[in-house]
Amino acid sequence: MPDHEARQKWPERYMTKGSDSPSRRSGEDEELKARCHYRSANVDNVIYQLDDDVYVKAGPNEENYIGRITEFFKGLDQGSYFTCQWFFRTADTAISSKLLKVHDHKHDHKRVFLSEERNDNMIACIVSKIKIIHVDPNTAPQAKVQFTKDCDFYYDMSYSVAYSTFANLPADNDGVSSSAASNISDDAVDSSKETLVSCFQASSDAHAETISLLDLYSGCGAMSTGLCLGAALSNFKLETRWAVDMNAYACESLKYNHPRSKVRNEKAGDFLALLKEWDALCKKYIVQKDTTIESEVAQSLTDDEDEPVSEEIFEVEKLLDICYGDPNSTGQVGLWFKVRWKGYDPSYDTWEPMDGLRDCPQCIKDFVESGYRENILPLPGTVDVICGGPPCQGISGFNRFRMRDDPLKDEKNKQMVVFMDIVEYLRPKYVLMENVVDILKFADGFLGRYALSRLVAMNFQARLGLMVAGCYGLPQFRMRVFIWGALPSMVLPKFPLPTHDVVKRGVVPNAFEQSVVAYDEIEAPRLRKALFLADAISDLPEVGNNQPKDVMDFIVGPKTEFQRYIRLNRKAMMDYSFDGEASSGESKLFDHQPLRLNDDDYERVQQIPLKKGANFRDLKGVKVGINNTVEWDPDVPRVLLSSGKPLVPDYAMSFIKGKSLKPFGRLWWDETVPTVVTRAEPHNQIILHPSQARVLTIRENARLQGFPDYYKLFGPIKQKYMQVGNAVAVPVARALGYSLGMAYMGRLDGDGPLFKLPKSFTRTGVFSGGEDVDVEEVLD
Repeated sequence: MPDHEARQKWPERYMTKGSDSPSRRSGEDEELKARCHYRSANVDNVIYQLDDDVYVKAGPNEENYIGRITEFFKGLDQGSYFTCQWFFRTADTAISSKLLKVHDHKHDHKRVFLSEERNDNMIACIVSKIKIIHVDPNTAPQAKVQFTKDCDFYYDMSYSVAYSTFANLPADNDGVSSSAASNISDDAVDSSKETLVSCFQASSDAHAETISLLDLYSGCGAMSTGLCLGAALSNFKLETRWAVDMNAYACESLKYNHPRSKVRNEKAGDFLALLKEWDALCKKYIVQKDTTIESEVAQSLTDDEDEPVSEEIFEVEKLLDICYGDPNSTGQVGLWFKVRWKGYDPSYDTWEPMDGLRDCPQCIKDFVESGYRENILPLPGTVDVICGGPPCQGISGFNRFRMRDDPLKDEKNKQMVVFMDIVEYLRPKYVLMENVVDILKFADGFLGRYALSRLVAMNFQARLGLMVAGCYGLPQFRMRVFIWGALPSMVLPKFPLPTHDVVKRGVVPNAFEQSVVAYDEIEAPRLRKALFLADAISDLPEVGNNQPKDVMDFIVGPKTEFQRYIRLNRKAMMDYSFDGEASSGESKLFDHQPLRLNDDDYERVQQIPLKKGANFRDLKGVKVGINNTVEWDPDVPRVLLSSGKPLVPDYAMSFIKGKSLKPFGRLWWDETVPTVVTRAEPHNQIILHPSQARVLTIRENARLQGFPDYYKLFGPIKQKYMQVGNAVAVPVARALGYSLGMAYMGRLDGDGPLFKLPKSFTRTGVFSGGEDVDVEEVLD
């Protein structure tokens, strides 16, 4: 290759020491310098050209690597080299080889993923040429088989180790080698579904402008609430149209705060079975409308006219609802309808099996047509976004029988499978899954890898990130895993970079250390200061250990920017759950109630000093010995409570072998909490209020999770704590919702995995008569 052409194309290869060149990070290999470049090379009597795809020698007992030749050059050391851009087999990605043995989904062994990773190798490492073709990611499976039958491998996506990203190839890198494309989209619904959608106008014109969201394992709705708030900030209207959760109290909370949502209190597995039954009913009564159905209806009407109704016979007036499962606990699992009986009030409504209503085809037809129009259940191809956090209790440290060799055999982990089964059935445009960091730690991250594997096998783009709640304006750390999925026809969302500094806690799994959503170490971003407990709760009124009122008045105004924001009403927050209107009682303070401690614990808490770092170690009779381990003070007799029980319980002394500071620990105003918990007992966690003899209230915990003050919860006090503790931090979901809106509208620039939230994201209109004001400007 002519020298001037090589120097223009690869200038750094020809830079000598002392030349003006970009500085390298510590730990990076020094780039080999070139004497000259070549367009081709002869290896074992085979001519190789630039952009040829090849096998490259690997280590002993390893499959050959797969790469694309991007350079031939002779080094200053007279060695002959080539630069290879690498393809990844599925087993080489974050999915790993272990997931290829899972039987509920398969990966095409011919499919590889093009990466941006490349390095220099000796020419002798080239083994042979191979044929790799590029296939459009939207190609239908049948067409893909036809296109790829004569090649060694094909690729339709790229892969990056950073954030375990599987994504569409950039427009300027859609395949240098042979390519194949098809106008037949893999995302297109089948003809029966097209007919189904066109038979009825299933939603109003307003729905056509609103993007639909299905919230699985919804809890009280924090994740979907945050997503909708963030989407609104990007001028994108997202609505929680359906939600599913097993907890009846959580469903009640969600329904109150999202009154237009269809909220279902049932198991996710039953919900999936119901979706399949509903799809069949819609096809039968709406698409087909065949003569058989009409004759059934006519015969039913004739029978009703011919047969006199006796007093003992109940006649169906109409069907009210539908479910799959066993609502009457009879052991009969199947499809059921809720029936309103003619001549009887709603107290006589009952659940009846589908088989028992065969004589009522007109009622079934009317219910299906009405339910279809009202969008009571999603149909395949009609859901825009699915979000959810499937519980994986089988990996909990409290589970002594964890199945490390095969976590999916544990029934407590099966909800991850159900979640992905629902995604596969409904095939939404976007998926967002949230979970605890342990899915990346336990069994070498098996469950996190499984989630990625399922999405990629379904031909979704995917991206995994670890996000810290405190980085988005909360006084708690709380690291969680988030996985994006996007159809190949859509733009894959990015992770939003932090807006706030944070007090760092916790450990990141080594295998996923490149997935922590954060600024690069060499960058110096101007982040807002970390928030502390006082920023969140210092304006809330004082309450006692027993506070029976779940609605109160505020006594003082907000003291911090966080408090000003969290007190905004729905309209100011752009929460469209009530069509933008404020609901009744929004100016009130909801759920400012602590868990009432029993008399013994209350007496103990009253004796914990009002100072930073106070805990049970400050009680009489406790002494701190060597290695920071507690022991009984031999000079102090055992102090007893009024009940006769010991002031310092034995479990506090023995917790974590006497080294723990948590039992009856008091929080302080200038601290953050590690994570909001689901239980408010003070026996093994730091949860006492800084200046009051009680645990943090439900509302104080809700503030730490970023719930707006207008968000009202339902159920017993312990259930409310669980709803808040199990929730996704609302500001994190809000930031992700903004990213979703920008991706949906195709307004995210570049191909990187991260983006900066705009300054307007942390502005509110509470200071200047509605005009947006930057928080930092106001505080300055």
